[in-house]
Amino acid sequence: MLHIRFWACALLASAILPVGLEAGAEPLSINEAVTIAIEANDPAVTLFEEKAAALEERAIADSQLADPRLSLGLLNWPVDSFRYTQEPMTRVQVGVKQAFPRGQTLSLRRQRRLAEAKTERAKLDLQLRQIALDTRIAWLELHYWLGARGRVKANRQAVADLVEVTTSVYATGRQVSHDVLRAELELSLLDDRIVNVERRIAMARADLARLVGPQATLRVSPDAAYRLPIPLPRESLRQDLARHPSVSVEDAHILVRNHDIDLARQQYKPGWTIDVGYGARGAGRADFASVGIAIDLPFFTGKRQDRGLAAAKRERQAARLERDARLLELNKLLDRSYADWQRAGERVELYERAVTVRAMETTKAALGAYRSGVSDFAELIRSRLAEFDADLMLLRLRVDRGQVQAQLLYLQGKDHE
Repeated sequence: MLHIRFWACALLASAILPVGLEAGAEPLSINEAVTIAIEANDPAVTLFEEKAAALEERAIADSQLADPRLSLGLLNWPVDSFRYTQEPMTRVQVGVKQAFPRGQTLSLRRQRRLAEAKTERAKLDLQLRQIALDTRIAWLELHYWLGARGRVKANRQAVADLVEVTTSVYATGRQVSHDVLRAELELSLLDDRIVNVERRIAMARADLARLVGPQATLRVSPDAAYRLPIPLPRESLRQDLARHPSVSVEDAHILVRNHDIDLARQQYKPGWTIDVGYGARGAGRADFASVGIAIDLPFFTGKRQDRGLAAAKRERQAARLERDARLLELNKLLDRSYADWQRAGERVELYERAVTVRAMETTKAALGAYRSGVSDFAELIRSRLAEFDADLMLLRLRVDRGQVQAQLLYLQGKDHE
């Protein structure tokens, strides 16, 4: 009879509508959560687009010639009379000066800015992929704790029934007091677990709300089924790691450093400045026109151009090493995640096939032995709690495997069914 009441309470708890899920509301699936998070106007995403657009604008500005310089002057003006026509050399001078940077500096500046914009767009792709990963992990975590709450409450109700029955039996003198105390202790411990589960639900809901909004988190149901795409084989994933957005970011950094080297090489070439002037004289005298060219002479390059080029080359080598380190980290993450995913699958299969089944059978046997007076109440409680822990562990393993699978999909990028 106790066994029937225990499972009736469990079924009743699982049938109760999850807290926050309104009647008739469609549960929030994990795929819908990812879609909402990616399409949200998240500042963490839009900032990269704004940075890229700003760099593209700056690429145009930085590839233009410097503004010409206009000069006005009064030359050889007599200070005794201040008359414009007194001296033949007196004139009003107007000049325009235009500077031309060294070599292909302007076009290289444009290419460098565009490479920086490419870096920001690669960061945008990486952020979107990270959002998909974070959303899947947060949804699965909330899904687990909501499921754990239902299981803990069902188990608490079953233990509460045992406390009630044990107290009644103890009142008739057919039971000992420590059985009642043990049952009440387990009931108190389950109350503490419920408090902790509620705390974890609030934390998980807050994590998911950052991505999909507070209202959407209320639609997450512990009973909602989910299915993530199956990752590609490990070696196929490894071959695709070179195209991962985090590696693309490093590739864009290397491209920027290549342009820095090209710009440093332009410093060995001369720069030009053209100066055109016109001097107007009075008293019918002929006006003067002048044209001048100034050329930079990069003769002493040892401590300027040479050092600048060497620094640019070292920065490019550092960027290449950063890319290699990033690729190594992704490979390590791939190997660890893939192994974890496979082992988690084996554990899930083991729990489904053996552990939970045997835990249930043990509970039935302990109940029969307790009714027959062969075993004590403590053994019955232990078997019940072991069955509960096995069921909760199976849920945890399924969620853990899903979270590792989400990590593999983060590495894979494009979902494959």
